[in-house]
Amino acid sequence: MRFSFFLPASLALLLTAAACSQAQNDQATTQTDATQPAGQNQQPGGKKKKGKGGDRHKDADAAAQIPGLRQVGSLKNVVPESSGLCPADQPGTYFSFGDEGNDATLYRLSATGQLRGTLALGVPNTDWESLSRDDQGNYFVGDCGNNANDRQNLVIHRFRPEQPRQVADIKFKYPDQTEFPPEQKKARNFDCEASLWHGGRVWLFSKDRGNDATSKVYTVPDQPGSYTAQLVTKLAIPGQVTDAALRPDGHRLVLLGRGELFVLDGNSWDDLLKATPRQVSLAGAGQTEGAVFKDANTLLISTEQGSFYEFKLPF
Repeated sequence: MRFSFFLPASLALLLTAAACSQAQNDQATTQTDATQPAGQNQQPGGKKKKGKGGDRHKDADAAAQIPGLRQVGSLKNVVPESSGLCPADQPGTYFSFGDEGNDATLYRLSATGQLRGTLALGVPNTDWESLSRDDQGNYFVGDCGNNANDRQNLVIHRFRPEQPRQVADIKFKYPDQTEFPPEQKKARNFDCEASLWHGGRVWLFSKDRGNDATSKVYTVPDQPGSYTAQLVTKLAIPGQVTDAALRPDGHRLVLLGRGELFVLDGNSWDDLLKATPRQVSLAGAGQTEGAVFKDANTLLISTEQGSFYEFKLPF
C-alpha cells in the first residue's frame, strides 16, 4: 500500500527558504576556507601560485613509517615553501629560504626548525632554488629555477652574511641549450634546483623535467662574472633532483629528489661523480626540497609543506 503526504503551502515555503539559506552559508564557508593569508600561496600582485605538495598531516603520518626518518620540527609558520638547506654562519644553525614568489630572505634555523634570525639580501628572488657556502664564509644562492626551461637570466648570487646587501653575481648559460624552451619536451633538462660549492667552483645538478632519468652536472667559477657553464658529466638519476649536500669529509654526495634521495660514495670528487647512485625511498614524506648534513650519517630534510625531518642514512 502506498501513502502520500501533503504539506501546507506555508510550511513548504519555510522549508525551501531554510534549505537555500543553508546552501548559501556552505558556499560562503568554502570560499572563506580557500582564501589564503597575504603572502601565502600568492604571487606578487595578489596572483595565487599553483598549489604544491599535499596534506601536511597525512605526510607526517606516512613519514612515521619510513625507517630512520623522524619529524623534529615544523617550518609551516617560519619559512614559506622551504626550497633548500645549508649550514649557516653560526654553529648548529642552518639557512633556508622560500622559492619563487617569496621574499629575498634567508632564515637561520636551529636543528629543530626554530627561527634564530633572518637575512634580507639586496637582490630579488626570481626563483631561488639552492644555497651553498665555501670554506671562506662566502655563500652562493642559486637563482636558477627554470620550470619552463625558458630563462636566459640565470644567476648565482655571492654574498657574505655580515654584508647581505652587498651581492656579486655569477651569471651563466648552458652550453647545450639553444631553444628557450626546447621544442621537444623530452629535451627540457635545463632546470636547476641543486648546487654546491667545491674546489673553487659552483657545481650545478639539473632537474630532468623531460624524462626523469638524467641529472646533468655543470660547473662555473665561484668568482663574479658571466660564463658559459661547463658540462662535466651526466648522472643516471631516475627522478628529479631538488637539492644537493656534500658530507664535510668530501666522501659522500647526496642528491635529494621528491620523496627520495640518491647517495654517491667515493674517495674523491671525481670518484663521486663516477659512482653508481644508491636510491633511498622517502615516499610519503612530502615534497622534499632541502637537505643538509647534520653529522656524518644524519641529514636534516625540509619540505615545501613545512615538515622538518632528521634522517639517519641506512648505510
